[in-house]
Amino acid sequence: MHPELSRKLGDLPDLPGIYIFKSEAGEALYVGKAKSLKRRAAAYRKPADDPRIALMLHDAADIEFVVTDTEAEALLFENNWIKRRQPRFNIRLRDDKTYPYLKLTLADGHPRLAFTRRIRRDGAEYYGPYLPAGLARKAIKLTQKLFGIRVCRIDIDGSLPRPCLYYDMKRCLGPCVDGLTTDEAYGDAVEKARLFLAGRNEELLKDLRARMRAHADELDFEAAARVRDTIYEIDEVSQRRKLRSARGEDVDIFGVHISGDNAAVTVLVMRGGQVLDRRELFWEGVPRITAERLLSELLPQLYDRTTLIPKEIHLPAPIEGEEALIEWLSRRRESRVYLRMPSRGPKAQRIALANRNAAMAFRRRFRGAGVAGEAVAALRRALDLADPPRRIEGFDISTFGGSQTVASLVVWNDGRMVKGQYRSFNIRGLSQADDFAAIRQAVSRRYRRVLEEVGDMPDLILIDGGRGQLNAALEALVDLGVDETPVVGLAKREEELYLPARPAPLRLKRSHAGLRVLQQVRDEAHRFAVSRHRRRRSRRTLHSRFDDLRGIGPQRRKLLVRRFGSFAGVTQASEEQLSDVLGPKLARSVYAAVRGERSRSGP
Repeated sequence: MHPELSRKLGDLPDLPGIYIFKSEAGEALYVGKAKSLKRRAAAYRKPADDPRIALMLHDAADIEFVVTDTEAEALLFENNWIKRRQPRFNIRLRDDKTYPYLKLTLADGHPRLAFTRRIRRDGAEYYGPYLPAGLARKAIKLTQKLFGIRVCRIDIDGSLPRPCLYYDMKRCLGPCVDGLTTDEAYGDAVEKARLFLAGRNEELLKDLRARMRAHADELDFEAAARVRDTIYEIDEVSQRRKLRSARGEDVDIFGVHISGDNAAVTVLVMRGGQVLDRRELFWEGVPRITAERLLSELLPQLYDRTTLIPKEIHLPAPIEGEEALIEWLSRRRESRVYLRMPSRGPKAQRIALANRNAAMAFRRRFRGAGVAGEAVAALRRALDLADPPRRIEGFDISTFGGSQTVASLVVWNDGRMVKGQYRSFNIRGLSQADDFAAIRQAVSRRYRRVLEEVGDMPDLILIDGGRGQLNAALEALVDLGVDETPVVGLAKREEELYLPARPAPLRLKRSHAGLRVLQQVRDEAHRFAVSRHRRRRSRRTLHSRFDDLRGIGPQRRKLLVRRFGSFAGVTQASEEQLSDVLGPKLARSVYAAVRGERSRSGP
């Protein structure tokens, strides 16, 4: 140990606070908290059992400390220091995604509403969390319907010649077009939406009832009726919230699996007695980490990024600083929070289940972590992504002159194509070839269902095509209120990458590992789209006139062909003959249909 460091360790006070080990160059190596800095310093002067701490002490040359009033305050200081300085010997929660929230961008001149899984200090207001995630999408729709708040990402200056479809559907006030609304009217709608999303419905209803009476006094009965309908909807939502049962358990159950230098943590989120969500977190290159240290450093970072604080937290191992964590969480929840380590009974069985989930997540993540991990890291750097793209979903379109257009969706997850999760979409409503409209429809249908039923968005969406196809996909996501999932277009021939925030296309070397992953996903999406399109066309080509007869499936078709030889024979049969094969009711229907066919064909 550096002699200056040893001397300073002996000078730490017997008070709560945080301490920061630093290298000779002044780099923050490790941040910790303690109820007594003096007693914690004494532990560091003994041989370290943890190899990470031993290596840190070898590199450390100095220590600083900050005294706090309580250990809970020290925990908050420690968490902020880790986020700001990112010391390399601390275990950091790199994934800043959390539960589904709604974001109202108050920093914008005309605020918009969006779906998000990240809470940032960006001047916006966040509401939620929503579990299951489909409730967030429903809340966006209802807020649009009641108050006309926009969900688009365009710059609002009133210069557009006409509004989008949401204005005609009375889901947006249309601030993008001059004259459709005023800044005051839109601001008033935003204030009402804030009250509604925050659950302050009594205050909102009082204001709306006063406004309804004012419209009635002015004999503006149409406006009064619109406000009345809004009151009915909000009142109904309020009653549903009151009736929602809260008698079940609110528990977060943690499972841990550690092998070698890698670790996985699973969190089962139970609310109202039901498991509503599961989070999986991973760490690579943390030699000989223990469950105790991992959970001790993880929990403060995890709960600092969400408002979803449970009444109980069940852990598979004890943690350091338990009392401080309980005090801090209880203050944030505004009621007592309990940390438990059950050893028997149903609660211990839940811990065992969470541990099994963590072990399975570990095997899935690290089974092919070699080459795939390098490609994911290279792709993250090239595209400047916030998170490594472990799951990529790719789209492509296949059509023949606009006929029977099919969109494909393929899934790449941790180095392999997951064929069981492939999907195809028969594109509807197109009279001619239109790749942009087809991409927009496929992306909208895919992620509307994801948000309403599953809630797990991919780390990256890949679109086969250039700027036009990319913009079509972005429009679909904006309409859904999704604005944080990265999207990239990959054009053929030159293999150029198109990114939303980059005017010029990005060209990577043909040997770039990340580009090869995108090419693999793009080529597989193309193969799947073509195969599905051929199947659809072949079904159309092999269409039989028997298919037009209601109630005639494969088995009855065989009976008719066996008895009458062909469709022409069926058209010549009497109703009595058909009844012998099909029964009187169906025979009557088929006889009428084939007689019409015969009259159209002529004698």
